[in-house]
Amino acid sequence: MKIGFIGLGHMGAPMARNLLKAGHQLVVYDIVKDAVEKIAAAGAVAAASPSAVAASSVEMLITMLPSSPHVRSVYLGQHSILAGAKPGTLLIDCSTIDPHTARDVAFDAKAKGLSMLDAPVSGGTGGAEAGTLTFMVGGEPRDFETARPVLARMGKNIVHCGAAGNGQVAKLANNMLLAISMIGVAEAMSLGVALGIDAKVLAGIINTSSGRCWSSDTYNPYPGVMDNVPASRDYIGGFGANLMLKDLGLATDAAKLAGQPVVLGAAAQQMYQMFSNQGHGNMDFSAIIKLFKPK
Repeated sequence: MKIGFIGLGHMGAPMARNLLKAGHQLVVYDIVKDAVEKIAAAGAVAAASPSAVAASSVEMLITMLPSSPHVRSVYLGQHSILAGAKPGTLLIDCSTIDPHTARDVAFDAKAKGLSMLDAPVSGGTGGAEAGTLTFMVGGEPRDFETARPVLARMGKNIVHCGAAGNGQVAKLANNMLLAISMIGVAEAMSLGVALGIDAKVLAGIINTSSGRCWSSDTYNPYPGVMDNVPASRDYIGGFGANLMLKDLGLATDAAKLAGQPVVLGAAAQQMYQMFSNQGHGNMDFSAIIKLFKPK
């Protein structure tokens, strides 16, 4: 299949490479020329703009962009996807953005005879490289079924979440809970160690008791408890605290529009904002434990 791909950053580039490995033809664009050149060297065709990608007879066009304003610009602005795409093209946005923007763009796409899915991902850069991402997909069931074989080349778990925007809803709700649970584990681990228990012993008890969660048994934030997690390498790599802060902002903004209280989500946002303001935004989000551990 001939596929367009726009956004070749830390997530988009490995996703695009996996599509090339699967035998798909790619037409690509990114504002960073070096990123385009690297994918072009692997067999993709470079285009001069988002509209040029859309106009190149692609059957499907995938975007992986940083934020809601970028999505609106690339889809709706000058030299945009909607300006160049032919009716019948299936558009898939894998960015993590607010549900309102996802639904607005899908509405405008439909008005031009285009189908659109929002398909944010979970799994990080490691999952993007390995092709094991989870896709949370919003949109029409028939479009989901069309996209599924292509998404399966980049991911392992592909879930239809309902109508347009619901993929973003699932992603934001999940990440808000992840932030809350990580803060809870960080606080509990720090308290236990301060009171004299060995960190590994405490983690073992939590992970076989009612406090067990992913933040504790798979991604424990306390140094020395687990190998091969950011806590074992001074919180380098992984999912950045600033990225978590971005997702928490999207979640709390969406909650305001829905009139839905998110008391713990708002508290988590404030804690990650404080952590970022201290200069730690590029560290893995599990480094939030630094707010609890004595220096």
